[in-house]
Amino acid sequence: MYYIIITLMYMLTTLRYRFLILSSCLLFSSLQLVGQNVSEVQLANQYLQQGESEKALTLFEKLEKNSKNIPLIHEKYYQLLLMTGRFDHAEDYIDKTIKRFPSNLYYQIDKGMIYVQQNDAASAKKYFNNLIAQISEDPFKVRITAQHFAKNQQLEYAIETYLQSRKKMNDPYAYSIQMASMYRMLNKKKEMIEEYLNYATQNPNNVSSIKNLLQNLLREDEDLELFENMMYAKVQKYPNDMIYNELLIWVNVQRKNFHSAFIQSRAIDKRKQLNGTEVMEIGRISMVHKDYKNAVRIFEYIIDSYPNTPNYQIARRLVISCREEIVKNTFPVQEVDIRKLVNDYRQLVKDIGLNQNTIEAQRSEGLLYAFYLHDQDSAIMILERIITTPRISKSIIDKTKLDLGDIYLLIGEPWESTLLYSQVEKSSKDTPIGYEAKLKNAKLSYYRGDFALAQSHLDILKMATTREIANNAMALSMLIKDNTQLDTSDVAMKKFADIDLLIFQNKKFAAMDSLQELKAEFPSHPLADEILYRQANLNMEMGKFEMAISELQQVVDKFGEDILGDDALFLIGTIYEDQLKNKDKAKEIYQEFLVKYPGSNKAAEARKRFRTLRGDFL
Repeated sequence: MYYIIITLMYMLTTLRYRFLILSSCLLFSSLQLVGQNVSEVQLANQYLQQGESEKALTLFEKLEKNSKNIPLIHEKYYQLLLMTGRFDHAEDYIDKTIKRFPSNLYYQIDKGMIYVQQNDAASAKKYFNNLIAQISEDPFKVRITAQHFAKNQQLEYAIETYLQSRKKMNDPYAYSIQMASMYRMLNKKKEMIEEYLNYATQNPNNVSSIKNLLQNLLREDEDLELFENMMYAKVQKYPNDMIYNELLIWVNVQRKNFHSAFIQSRAIDKRKQLNGTEVMEIGRISMVHKDYKNAVRIFEYIIDSYPNTPNYQIARRLVISCREEIVKNTFPVQEVDIRKLVNDYRQLVKDIGLNQNTIEAQRSEGLLYAFYLHDQDSAIMILERIITTPRISKSIIDKTKLDLGDIYLLIGEPWESTLLYSQVEKSSKDTPIGYEAKLKNAKLSYYRGDFALAQSHLDILKMATTREIANNAMALSMLIKDNTQLDTSDVAMKKFADIDLLIFQNKKFAAMDSLQELKAEFPSHPLADEILYRQANLNMEMGKFEMAISELQQVVDKFGEDILGDDALFLIGTIYEDQLKNKDKAKEIYQEFLVKYPGSNKAAEARKRFRTLRGDFL
């Protein structure tokens, strides 16, 4: 008995050992086969990349006999069959593949691509429509089918897939984002917009995201016009749906039609009882874009409609600020208008009292005294009083210090200026006001003729987060570099910087005389266009508009391809429109500008002014 047991144990052990050896051999063989197949797939792909189509086909045909290889080779193999016109072979292969993988929709769609490649539109349509009908009730299958259509550049069938599923689901808003993307690729703007609107109405919390998308997609004026017209139609059809009003405001802001934006925001304000908050935002945007006339209209509405709200105080100050900009840009500036502004600011403080809103009015009052009424002592007294006012925010104190620095530069005390600028630069490092202080220090170095030090400041400021400061830094940096590289003595540039200081100090006649002398002394210097441009601005500010236009036209004619060409032509248009009130001539200039400088950063403003003069916004 003992020997029998020992013998059985030995036999079992031997059988187990042999089984393990056999399993290992089978596994090794299987891995070896997989490795061999993968290697052959890579080789076939390599042949394809090298343009050796026949070698690739031969290897693919060998590999496709094993169904396990199909996922590895299908896409490239099938495309190769279609590209080389082997349609019968392709049909046999795809039919066999569909039988092997009956639930794989990708292969079923790929079969229809045979008809597409053969330009058999009728057969392709019949086949794809049948396939779409089969899967239209399953949202998962609908999505992967549409995606595979899109991958194969069959966007219309992808859209049809979504549309058929919508009908089956009885949901006209399903797949809106996906369909918008398809219409975008087909450049069907109207249909794309409709789908984004479908999505927005069902997902109102995502309206901001839709605005961001549309801002990138609707760049041309005709696209924005299309969107605006669609929004007006929607507002009329669905007057109670505030999303369309909100989007209409958005497109009017994009087109800088602030009056229409104001009308729509006024309706939203009343509906939502926002006490003018929506309207205030449009007023602020109008100010940023220098549309002061519409901003005045907007803030006056706030003052009249919401007298007992926080927006009233802000609007009281901002409406005076807008009038100030209008006065300062109506040449020549009249002292009586400046004094009226000073009185308006004083009355504001008297009516409301001194607080965070009205302290800004005092700042503005001080600067008017300094730069327009030539009363620097009163200006310094007002600004120093602001700095010592209790509980005033640090940002206002910093801004006021920068104002004081400007006034000390105005009266010829640059060391006081740089002390104040540096205080703010140090206390507000890496903030917009800190960058502004650094820019003022850079300009101070420029005025002194220390161009190397100015450049060291400007190189940092080119990367400033505030676009306006970065652009100003870039402009001054280019001015210095362009006009000192060829003139190693810097004599002309230093004289030009002296003139810029005279202009800052509002010494117009002295600046004009110096520009004439510089032009005579350096007739062929690269500064010639800058000199003409400065002369034109000074003549414009002194009310000599025809002379200013003549000088600007010289910039356009002689230096039209240089950096000031577009600025000069645009300024001619604004002189005709704003100063001479010659609307027809202004419209002609803006039209010329848009043809000559379509890529200018002033193109949007020129287009808006042209359209306004043409009567588009009436």
